[in-house]
Amino acid sequence: MLCTMPTRPLRDFLLLYNKMTESCFNKCVSNMNYRITTQTEENCVNNCAGKLIHTNHRLMSAYVQLMPTIVQRRISDYEAKAAEMAQISGVDLPPTPEGEIEAPDRVPGELENSVIIDPLASSSPGSPDQS
Repeated sequence: MLCTMPTRPLRDFLLLYNKMTESCFNKCVSNMNYRITTQTEENCVNNCAGKLIHTNHRLMSAYVQLMPTIVQRRISDYEAKAAEMAQISGVDLPPTPEGEIEAPDRVPGELENSVIIDPLASSSPGSPDQS
């Protein structure tokens, strides 16, 4: 059976996973002379990956909370622009009652990529706060 899942989310996940793996490997693995990792390296990798995953969850949570506001503002901007264009062209549009605008089922195409969150972009070799 074929999987019908869109490839973009999978690609984004794999890119993030690969960046996290590379970042944690470069930070934590210091000795390539042995086949097995040391306890210190394992702890470092676990902490590094845990922090990045926790950070990503927090960022995505904030994004999910802000998205309805962004979509609502975009809808208002589109309506204002449509009303302006209608006024210029002389076409009468039916009024839209306040508060009855529903959020779309799908994010508009131009908003789909408007926020790109990369928790690895600001990571530094130091020890970040545990908040």
